[in-house]
Amino acid sequence: MATPITRAIIGTAGHIDHGKTALIRALTGQDTDRLKEEKERGISIDLGFAYLTLADGTRAGVVDVPGHERFIRNMLAGAHGIDLVLFTVAADDGVMPQSEEHLDILHLLGVPRGIFVITKADMVDEARISEVRDEIELLAEGTRLQGSPAIAISSTTGAGLERLREEIARSLRGFESRRAAGLFRLPVDRAFVIKGHGTVVTGTAMGAEVRLDQRLRVLPGGESVRVRSIQCHSEAVGVAGFSQRVALNLAGAEKIAIGRGHVLADERLKLTTDRFDAMVEIRPVAKRSLKDNQRVRLFIATSEALARAIVLEQSGEIALKDRGLAQIVLDSPVVALAGDRFVLRTENSQRTIGGGVVLNALGRKSRHPIELYRERLRAIRDQSGAPAIEALLNLQDNLALTAARVAMLLNVPVAEIDKTLADPRFVRVLLGDETGFTTTLKWESLKKFVLEVLREHHLREPLAPGMDMEAMRTRLPFEVDARAFRALADRLMRETDVLREDSILRLRSHRVDLAGDDAKLGGRLESVLREARFQPPDQKQLLESLGLPPSSSARLKSLLAAMEREKRVVKVSNDLYFDAKTMGEARRRLVDYLGEREEVTAAAYRDLIGASRKFAIALLDYFDHSGLTIRVGDTRRLRASG
Repeated sequence: MATPITRAIIGTAGHIDHGKTALIRALTGQDTDRLKEEKERGISIDLGFAYLTLADGTRAGVVDVPGHERFIRNMLAGAHGIDLVLFTVAADDGVMPQSEEHLDILHLLGVPRGIFVITKADMVDEARISEVRDEIELLAEGTRLQGSPAIAISSTTGAGLERLREEIARSLRGFESRRAAGLFRLPVDRAFVIKGHGTVVTGTAMGAEVRLDQRLRVLPGGESVRVRSIQCHSEAVGVAGFSQRVALNLAGAEKIAIGRGHVLADERLKLTTDRFDAMVEIRPVAKRSLKDNQRVRLFIATSEALARAIVLEQSGEIALKDRGLAQIVLDSPVVALAGDRFVLRTENSQRTIGGGVVLNALGRKSRHPIELYRERLRAIRDQSGAPAIEALLNLQDNLALTAARVAMLLNVPVAEIDKTLADPRFVRVLLGDETGFTTTLKWESLKKFVLEVLREHHLREPLAPGMDMEAMRTRLPFEVDARAFRALADRLMRETDVLREDSILRLRSHRVDLAGDDAKLGGRLESVLREARFQPPDQKQLLESLGLPPSSSARLKSLLAAMEREKRVVKVSNDLYFDAKTMGEARRRLVDYLGEREEVTAAAYRDLIGASRKFAIALLDYFDHSGLTIRVGDTRRLRASG
């Protein structure tokens, strides 16, 4: 029978040689130093993993992180997802430089609970332990772990270990009731190949659950793999999820270079980002404020990437010990969703600057008006439910998002989003085969924009029937794909004065009537084409015939288009128009000829209408495209009517 596994991760932190690994060995009986170099040097270099059996028989995962400043990257990769930290401070050394940096990182990553463990207590007297307690109190001031208990122990003699176990059990009480948020994610901290079994990856799970035979997506990259088997704390299980140490044996990963920094995710999660908005806190250890456009190194889950921090605050900087909004622009994409925590270090990774929490995973390059952009980010930070969703939707370049997309970005179950989107502040729209949601504000602004653009278009081109839908779509203030815009145009017809005729949009009030100078010019144009018969001039020649300058080319095109709609002229090709009566005669001669001889060549038709080969071929091509004739080799025949 499998041992029950609690959904909690215990992590260690603290200065090098302050007894983290010895503490885990004393509590669990397991040695987390697995590398040969670690055993030879007596220090932890990479992450170590174990499990702790609690008093009720359940098991909690344990992550042992290295303390040396040279291995801070490894420490950061293991610190995400910690629910309870055992923060070691050696009784003989007391608080050391790495103690402060480790505590800053835990604070920035939002670790909710901690126990300060004063190790090597057998080496000092009670007075010294009291001094170390005072040092710890000062260290923890202003961090999330302020007020956490401090317990003196000896991993050598076992003194204090029982009390520590009791405090661990008390601190973890209630963690089982926490809610899993969003889709399953496993940030990979180790990946290796076992002969005969294939690729195995390990990590601390986030989000919902993963099951046997489930397909997962590898991010970044997007490759698909299948879960062949699952282990938690060396035991095979059928399902695993958030706040558990998980090992997955993968099928289909043989040709994929999976390693630390990758994320295995539910197949529905396709999002990576190279630009996100966040609330950033600058820690005292940074020594100076965060400046706008400053180069930084980002650590999020097990990923690491170089980035720029664009400060969104009016001051253009975020001061020491202060918080502010910033946009993180990455050199390479990462997986980041709302609520995810991250750490920022200097570009060379020598010092921690600060860190924070993701608010909007898809930050916009254009953030104007910046005051409104900041207001919406603060709404996501400070509110939940409909106000937070409204702010998120208003921040997106896209007009609308599906409920699943909103849930993914906010990192919450889609069922919660479905209920909230019934709020009247949201508008349901069709996006091709999917249903999307936008805000009333965006929908009303879209309607106003389309009406205004059409008014301007009609004033600028009064002879044009309207505006091409694709031309309108590319000018919209929001991103809408072509298929979705067709459905939106039909809705605009129901709610506004917009009318759609095939692929043309116009205002209902718009009419194309040739009057005044346009009517006179249209009459002259018709006469020129009629006189030219089967060899009409092209548009450049028409301008010359009408005595118009080259700058009147656009006016001529509009006039020809209006006359085509009035069926006074026929457009045969882009630059060639025929008088309607002449066109009727060209058609009649062709039909009569084919009625007697069944097929016609271009040369024969040229002679039939008394025109050059150029015009004969243009007319024959037109009749092919209009469905009158069909080409067979070098001849044309009447198309069968059946």
